[in-house]
Amino acid sequence: MSYVSVQHLQKTYAGTPVFSDINCQIGKGEFVTLLGPSGCGKSTLLRCIAGLTPVDAGQILLDGQDIVPLNPQKRGIGMVFQSYALFPNMTVEQNVAFGLRMQKVNAEDSRQRVLEILRLVELHDFAGRYPHQLSGGQCQRVALARSLVTRPRLLLLDEPLSALDARIRKHLREQIRQIQRELGLTTIFVTHDQEEALTMSDRIFLMNQGKIVQSGDAETLYTAPVDVFAAGFIGNYNLLDADSATRLLQRPVSARIAIRPEAIELSRNGEPDALIRSHSLLGNVIRYRVEARGVELVVDVLNRSAADLHPDGARLSLSIDPSALCEVA
Repeated sequence: MSYVSVQHLQKTYAGTPVFSDINCQIGKGEFVTLLGPSGCGKSTLLRCIAGLTPVDAGQILLDGQDIVPLNPQKRGIGMVFQSYALFPNMTVEQNVAFGLRMQKVNAEDSRQRVLEILRLVELHDFAGRYPHQLSGGQCQRVALARSLVTRPRLLLLDEPLSALDARIRKHLREQIRQIQRELGLTTIFVTHDQEEALTMSDRIFLMNQGKIVQSGDAETLYTAPVDVFAAGFIGNYNLLDADSATRLLQRPVSARIAIRPEAIELSRNGEPDALIRSHSLLGNVIRYRVEARGVELVVDVLNRSAADLHPDGARLSLSIDPSALCEVA
């Protein structure tokens, strides 16, 4: 049986539906990411599960219990927001202990649990500091510790890393995933960042316009998008209509085709049938914009050395891995 089961959930704001029939199942201990563009309904869905936003219809079952009638404090859910929401007049230790005070946990047990959690998030040396004495990444870890210390049945994370710089984000997402695995904690994570979703998740629910358009593990979503939206949102697919695909592949094609940019190979050997229009250095990848048989394509090539760089205006041979072609609706 699923640990979290959302059934026929509906939510409307001012007569406009945010989502009309959301259904999804999450297993115990699973790390699931709600991924999608701004305004697709992912944060609203998270807030409905937390009890911070009322639903119009449907059920949310947590370990077999319908939690829709329960107020947020009785759902046994921990939530970490994009804004840290720390009390500025409290130390790190006091901030983390706040939820235990609300649960009326005795002072000694509270102190032990707070120390354990601060060690887990590597903040035990900062227990006496105030939020203004911490970095953004440290504040986010305090917010995480405050949610974990209450031993929630379910952890919800609403874009908790979006305000941090790239280096801190990478470190924290690795730390969050490690802690989640250590605790076996069922977790729902909201982001619009595809890299975060692909690297952190057991499964991804890709949302658009209030619907879950595709769900699956990272490899499935990346290699087998179900439609044009999924192909355009995950990765940097080349999306070709049937006529363009027919010209490029030089065989009849009757459907829209998506081609991953790393599945296209450029070579100085063979017939020169591709013209490099421009290129961009993306660190370990060089992204080329090329024209081949009247079709413009994005091609990603591993940046092995400067000697491998193809200049703008160069004519090269182009080949495509047939297994990388994907028909999309």
